[in-house]
Amino acid sequence: MAFYISQEFSEAEEWFKNLRDEIVSELEKIEKNKFPEVSWLANEDGGGNRTIIKGKIIEKGGVNFSSVGGKFNKNMADKIPGTMENLSYHATGISVVLHPKSPHIPSMHFNTRYLETEKQWYGGGMDITPCLLFEKEKDYHQQLKSMCNKHDKEYYDKFKKWCDEYFYLKHRAEPRGIGGIFFDYLFLQKRIEGETRKENPNFDFVKDVGIFFKEYAINLINNLMNKSWTPEDKDTQLKKRSRYVEFNLLYDRGTRFGLETGGNVDAILMSMPPLAKWD
Repeated sequence: MAFYISQEFSEAEEWFKNLRDEIVSELEKIEKNKFPEVSWLANEDGGGNRTIIKGKIIEKGGVNFSSVGGKFNKNMADKIPGTMENLSYHATGISVVLHPKSPHIPSMHFNTRYLETEKQWYGGGMDITPCLLFEKEKDYHQQLKSMCNKHDKEYYDKFKKWCDEYFYLKHRAEPRGIGGIFFDYLFLQKRIEGETRKENPNFDFVKDVGIFFKEYAINLINNLMNKSWTPEDKDTQLKKRSRYVEFNLLYDRGTRFGLETGGNVDAILMSMPPLAKWD
């Protein structure tokens, strides 16, 4: 690679890898089952691990880790910071999508990532998509706000707005779900080789987002998984899932990024629900 891979990259890579393992372990406890891990290699450099969760509680889920590198194609140069002079990049991240069997449990999405070109930055977020009345919506947003406020009082309003605008289906004039937070371009200044950086507040925030998602998702599943539901509830869930499919295929940046950079197709499309329905 034509640029220095920083200490921050190694730290982020290790954190995402460990968080992935922790989330898989918690889901395996819920399902009382062990799920296989599949490793994959990128076309240029690196690869990742993915675990497909299919069980009695999670109808379909995926927990992915990736650490890849290479060069963007030239038509990406004006879209990715730090690539005007050098198209090389390294990227690492974790992504999680859970589609529970019960219509009472929302579909959940989370990812955090770190990218390194000639600039360095973090991105990510989380959102949830209920299909039935979600009584805990207010609590969910309040907990997210409390977590964000520990880092910056402006984060929640700013990142919630970004999430609401991002996860919006323009062709239907409706949101995908009830939102959450979405952020990108939390930049670092370029490190000098050999420099030791003692503080990294953006990484601290990214770690707290990951911890929040893990704890919130597991608690929510445990609290709702035994609640009874009807065939009508399931039908409502399948119709709501169609919106999930439409967003991911038409608008999702992560899907486009993964396909543009030669990522593993199965890992990229693991976010799709197992079943969906259109009228």
